[in-house]
Amino acid sequence: MGRIVVTEFISLDGVVEAPGGEDFKYPNWSFEFDRGKEGEQFKVDEALGAEALLLGRRTYQGFAAAWPQYEGELADKYNGMPKYVVSSTLRHPEWNNTRVLSGDLEREVNRLKDEVAGEISVAGSIQLVQGLLAHDLVDELHLMTFPVLLGTGRRLFGETPDKSAWKLAESITVGDGVLITILQRAK
Repeated sequence: MGRIVVTEFISLDGVVEAPGGEDFKYPNWSFEFDRGKEGEQFKVDEALGAEALLLGRRTYQGFAAAWPQYEGELADKYNGMPKYVVSSTLRHPEWNNTRVLSGDLEREVNRLKDEVAGEISVAGSIQLVQGLLAHDLVDELHLMTFPVLLGTGRRLFGETPDKSAWKLAESITVGDGVLITILQRAK
């Protein structure tokens, strides 16, 4: 059975909007910090360890526009792996090995977890992640917390129908004081 692993760049005040994007008050804010070799390797290992990508439409379109242009181990992984995009508007995805999930989120993701063995990585995709959390579908959170308060922007954690318990599986500090935490859903 597959496991949903959410991976996010996040500020101290919970902002996950545009950490590497242009369309924001503080564009590319995460790039102001050096993640160091250990932080970079964590992100590579995380990507290489995933069996599939699950993305929201906007994040998917950003990935689909960028990754086919790159070469190397990481690009080969992203370009070749199965990709699933949650969207009610996208009909004909052009990035290879992509399937659109347009039905009920809970049903579609549970079906996906039954089909994929291993980690199903969810990067960015704020609205999707909030929906996954609300339906208690996330098995693990990988948060790379940058030592900055942005004061504005879309935040990862919104209201949920109920509380949920998590356990800290690992934490390390890398580079310029960037904290990586891995939290697992306590069942």
